[in-house]
Amino acid sequence: MTGNTHIMGGIAASLAYAQFANENPIIMVGTGIIGALLPDICHSGSKIGKRLPLLSKFVNAIFGHRTFTHSLLFLVIIAMLMNTLFQNDAIKIGLLIGMISHYILDMATKNGIQLFFPIRFTVRFPVTTRTGSKVESIIFSVMALISFYFGFQALGFYF
Repeated sequence: MTGNTHIMGGIAASLAYAQFANENPIIMVGTGIIGALLPDICHSGSKIGKRLPLLSKFVNAIFGHRTFTHSLLFLVIIAMLMNTLFQNDAIKIGLLIGMISHYILDMATKNGIQLFFPIRFTVRFPVTTRTGSKVESIIFSVMALISFYFGFQALGFYF
C-alpha cells in the first residue's frame, strides 16, 4: 500500500478506537498516523524513509523490507518502549493501532508481511491487490468515509 493509504488507515483505525474507548481523538489521530508510517522505516522510498534516510537504509540493510518492522516482535518492542517513555494511554495506543492498521493493509498486498519474524513465513490475505491499484483507491476511499464518520462523531456532530 502507498503511504497515503497507510495514513488514511491509521486515521480511520485511531478515530474508531477513540470513539469506542472514549480517548482523545486528536492525540489518537496524530500518533495513529505516526504508527501507520513507522513500519515502513525499512524502505528508503517510503514517506518515513525519505525523512530519515540514514536510519531507513540501516534498518533495510540489516532486516530487509517487510520483515522485522512488519512483525509482532517489532510491535511488542515498540509497545514496551512506549510504556517506558509515555504515561498517556492515547499516545501509546494510537501508535500501536496505527502500526496494526499498517500490518493489515500490507497483508492485503501480494507480497504480504513477515508477521512472525524471525520465522520466515509470509502472511497475506487469500485475496490480495497490488500497491497503487484501483482496488487500493477503493480501500483508501472507504477508509476516508470511515474517518469522516468517526471524525464527525468525535466532534459531536451526529448524522
